Amino acid sequence: MRVTIIGGGPAGLYLALLMKKADNRHEITIYERNQPDDTFGFGVVFSDETLNQFLAEDAGTYEAIRQNFAYWTEIDVVAGGETIRSGGHGFCGLSRKRLLQILQARCAMEGIRLEFGTEQKDFETLRRNCDLLIGADGINSQVRETWKEQFRPSMDWRRNKFVWLGTSLPLDTFTFIFEANQHGLFQVHAYRFEEGLSTFIVETTEETWRRGGLDQASEADTIAYCETLFAKHLKGHRLLSNRSIWRTFPTIKCERWVHDNVVIIGDAVHTAHFSIGSGTKLAMEDAIALNRALHAGHPDLPSALKAFEDARLTEVSILQHAAQVSLEWFEQTERYRDFEPIQLALSLLSRSKRVTYDNLRLRDPAFIAQIDRWFAEKAARQAGISQPTGANPPPPMFTPFRLRGMMLENRVVVSPMCQYSAENGMPNDWTLVHLGSRAIGGAGLILTEMTDIAPEARITPGCTGLWSAEQAKAWRRITDFVHDHSRARIGIQLAHAGRKGATCLPWAGGYDRPLPPDQAWPILSASAIPYLPEGAVPKAMTRADMNRVRDDFVQSTKLAIEAGFDLVELHMAHGYLLSNFISPLSNTRTDEYGGSLENRMRFPLEVFDAMRAVWPQDRPVSVRISAVDWVPERGLSVEDSIAIAKMLKAHGCDLVDVSAGQTSTEAKPQYGRMFQTPFSDAIRQEAGIATIAVGAITSADQVNTIVASGRADLCALARPHLADPYFTLHAAADYDWRGAAWPVQYEAGRDQWYQLRTREREEARAADAFAKQRARRDEI
Repeated sequence: MRVTIIGGGPAGLYLALLMKKADNRHEITIYERNQPDDTFGFGVVFSDETLNQFLAEDAGTYEAIRQNFAYWTEIDVVAGGETIRSGGHGFCGLSRKRLLQILQARCAMEGIRLEFGTEQKDFETLRRNCDLLIGADGINSQVRETWKEQFRPSMDWRRNKFVWLGTSLPLDTFTFIFEANQHGLFQVHAYRFEEGLSTFIVETTEETWRRGGLDQASEADTIAYCETLFAKHLKGHRLLSNRSIWRTFPTIKCERWVHDNVVIIGDAVHTAHFSIGSGTKLAMEDAIALNRALHAGHPDLPSALKAFEDARLTEVSILQHAAQVSLEWFEQTERYRDFEPIQLALSLLSRSKRVTYDNLRLRDPAFIAQIDRWFAEKAARQAGISQPTGANPPPPMFTPFRLRGMMLENRVVVSPMCQYSAENGMPNDWTLVHLGSRAIGGAGLILTEMTDIAPEARITPGCTGLWSAEQAKAWRRITDFVHDHSRARIGIQLAHAGRKGATCLPWAGGYDRPLPPDQAWPILSASAIPYLPEGAVPKAMTRADMNRVRDDFVQSTKLAIEAGFDLVELHMAHGYLLSNFISPLSNTRTDEYGGSLENRMRFPLEVFDAMRAVWPQDRPVSVRISAVDWVPERGLSVEDSIAIAKMLKAHGCDLVDVSAGQTSTEAKPQYGRMFQTPFSDAIRQEAGIATIAVGAITSADQVNTIVASGRADLCALARPHLADPYFTLHAAADYDWRGAAWPVQYEAGRDQWYQLRTREREEARAADAFAKQRARRDEI
């Protein structure tokens, strides 16, 4: 096969090497615009996993890298005069120049033609004159640009500014430094890549960059500024430059990687922010995957290229998502300036969701023990209780949390889950068993399903309600059971369905399907816009309608007191009535209740104020919001939600239950693990209010990660509680935490469960010890 590669960086060189080793008959030419010794930046980073791939693909390259790399297993987070260390990570740093020299030498040994200082422009002619044309020509790829209609690239220029520097400071860890001056906060990503040299990337917001005059700075000015700022960290060592200009990071994605016999790899087709690893690592993994596909026995070249594209698109999209979450964390570090260093370290380590509490517990038990003790002491202070000195601290999810006079014994919330099993709004035996079983299952807070304030406020005929004394009495039966048989607290979520009302039961027609006209009731909304195109058109509310609805909320709140609830939650999310006012997608009013966000919040806040006025002062009020509509440009944004949370806090709200979406059929949610937690994080830090995180939180590990890293105060789980009402008690046994309260009737089951979990942990430790012993024996 005749192969032409544009770009003599690591991706192009490594691909050529692997292809030539796989089949010496390949005729491979690499064209590189720069000279062999030209390189920009300082070091690259590889993980243990990537090093293992190098060993499997080409032992000679692996060994040359191994002989030249700087290896570390620890990460330091330096902030507030403290250094927090976490171990067990496993990375190596390597000089980019040395990596290129290794690959150039290996390619020359294999007879690959290397053409340096050669600028190619006629890529169509090159494509016709070879069997395979590879674009490995970096971020500013001309190959990608030539066929941009086919590759369909997108480029997202991010907000932060960064400069890639070096230093003679020797580092034994991957080091993150946070340092502030009169201009703002700066962060450093630093690691050693060879003896006596380290990479030193400085990053900050554009606003801070401009305030510091760095938008006008030369390389010498930049070095002088940074040496002054980081003087105590550099310890007398100098900073070094290598075309070190301030840049903005571009996130590049391509819908296609292959066109005819042209393939683009590395930074030409994708980028991943430097905070999550090395773009070089990603590029060389592209080379590995493409070489494997080309020599996997596919019937022809198009089949091989399609297999490569299909497999790599998925893998890279996962990593790019993690990188996006990571870079957004670093764009928002001003939010975390008040964090204690240990919490900042955990927030940083867990930012991309690839590293979690349990993962760190395996890597570095001492670090997590430090987290547990610090968080338990902080939680005890916040709750106003004493923490015994020297006591074995609980995992973060089992620490107490206080709101006004309500004390929760842990951070687990049973999320509101509509059961659609009531008749005329009356809670029944199903409601009792559903909520009661989860209360004795150990959760700290139980929230009822969305409970409606009037018959015409229901979503379906099966929704629960609280508009009568009889219903309050039925609810009292449930709250009494929860209080008598568990340590859980219980709250009621009050709502009006708005334009999503008068629909069928989900199993008798499907979600959001309107009831037949003879069974439906009139529905209301901020504006006369149906939720579904074929749905019923709601009435745009008049002031008289608002008065009636507000008074219904007040009456239901009073009945919630009689029913014995510890907390009331006002539902302002998910496209129901109050959400209809808040979202610009459903509120097109031209009066004082439409237009600006402040106007759209006017009626929801009026309802909140009326409820808060009659609800006991020693009991908290929560509000559920949809943080975003998932409709960019036209719908609610995170910035809007922060403003909403600030308004709610000013009106006496104690807790924001942060959900998202379900407000418009135009929504395009970005699903994934804990996918709504970043919204909770933003609101908690920016608005300074307690939050509940919700959305694809499925494990105790995730609860511990979210709570301990400060992304939320509580975590609400829905589907996991449907599958396992005893989620919290089972988690306590998994962590061998003996402080969880089991019902006395279940103590025999408790003892067996702890015994089983203890045995499993001992077996796992024994297996791990055996594996390590065997590995040492194999090395010998």
